[in-house]
Amino acid sequence: MIKTHETVWENCLKIIKDNIHWQSYNTWFEPIKPVKLEGNTLVIEVPSQFFYEWLEENYVELIAKTIKRELGKDAKLEYLILMEASTKNNPSSVRVSASNQQPAQLSNNYVDIHLGGRNESGIKNPFVIPGLKRSQIDPQLNPNNTFDSFIEGECNKLARSAGLAVSQKPGGTAFNPLVIYSAAGLGKTHLVHAIGNETKRLHPNKTVLYVSAEKFIHQFIEHSKNNEINDFINFYQLIDVLIIDDVHYFIPAAKSQDAFFSIFNHLHQNGKQLILTSDKPPKDLEGMQERLLSRFRWGLCADLQMPDFETRKEILEHKMKRDGLDLPVEVVKYLAYNVQNNIREMEGALISLLANASLVKKEIDLELAKKVLKNIVKTSTKELTIENIQKMVCDFYAIPYDKLQAKTRKREIVQARQISMFLSKQYTKNSLKTIGEHFGGRDHTTVIHSCQTVKNLMDTDSLIRDQVKDLQQKVQLATI
Repeated sequence: MIKTHETVWENCLKIIKDNIHWQSYNTWFEPIKPVKLEGNTLVIEVPSQFFYEWLEENYVELIAKTIKRELGKDAKLEYLILMEASTKNNPSSVRVSASNQQPAQLSNNYVDIHLGGRNESGIKNPFVIPGLKRSQIDPQLNPNNTFDSFIEGECNKLARSAGLAVSQKPGGTAFNPLVIYSAAGLGKTHLVHAIGNETKRLHPNKTVLYVSAEKFIHQFIEHSKNNEINDFINFYQLIDVLIIDDVHYFIPAAKSQDAFFSIFNHLHQNGKQLILTSDKPPKDLEGMQERLLSRFRWGLCADLQMPDFETRKEILEHKMKRDGLDLPVEVVKYLAYNVQNNIREMEGALISLLANASLVKKEIDLELAKKVLKNIVKTSTKELTIENIQKMVCDFYAIPYDKLQAKTRKREIVQARQISMFLSKQYTKNSLKTIGEHFGGRDHTTVIHSCQTVKNLMDTDSLIRDQVKDLQQKVQLATI
């Protein structure tokens, strides 16, 4: 069958689609068009300079490996970049070569891309390496995932602190194993990569290895077929710091659990460090062998929760600073407020916004953000209520919700109550009487007095003024 630029690119996309998040695929690969195939050089068209730079920074190695699989080791990639002044009737573009034109280097024979379970590249099985020195084992860590880029908040303080302690003294703390659990997209993988990277920085002679449970199972199956289970287990017993991501995937794989049990015991007994992640705490891992669960409980189990609004905003600001981006404050707050399911989704929403702004060649503002992200973020559609405002104020001041209705005269409670009344009058259509009824049956004169008190305090007390302004912004975001 004769290869064309369309068929080559279509085959490449099948592999790429299996290796990145669907949202990233839709954002960065759907707009790409294959243009021509010149010998072993594939030319693809990208819609802007921004697209080209993003692909070069984030996906060039993945694209290069897939193209080499299709066209051979001498395959090359070139971009046709549509320029800013380009129009449909007057196209303008520039052609450049991809930066990574060297043969793809797969460290220590690890297959870096998913090929549907088939080792079509002819790469050796990663563990059948007689006489392998521990210094030759690649840790499989993402160098961008560090403690500096892992924003600390109340949601992750325990896990982050424990991870830092482990990296400073691997195998020498009470946190062995360290089990980190949470729902998807809250930073488990980032944190364990950060632990691994910090361990390598502080202890360069330590052998660190990150592997997903899925890859572990797949490799175990391959070794079982070849009667090489001992090689498999012996390889893992070389490791000083073993990081297994998503151990819940072991649940249906009983024989892989047996192998991991043997590896776990050997490493733990020899003072080596184990770091595990899961989507739920060990007690809820139904189907996992009890002997493994009991060992998971030997160390520390720490969870990651969804970051609060301020932490989400800080995560976005850090990502913007790292990538040299500059977005309006109201857009950052809009994203931080409305994307509350997981951090990965929030970062994906930011990337989609940047990509779409590049495509339509328009400055990013709140209007564009709402338009572009309406199918990504779940925005508030409910009318703002007095109860909504009361809960925001209680969260802000960390006071129990029922205290606002109580008769207590404690200063912090009275102040929170007065601010809640002030915001309720400002942002809802309720009457003074109705507002008062929501605060323990107080009358309308109390509401008037509270509103005036808050206004006076904002004129004379800079701290109160800043607090009320922060709360006003939160309320406004809830009405977007």
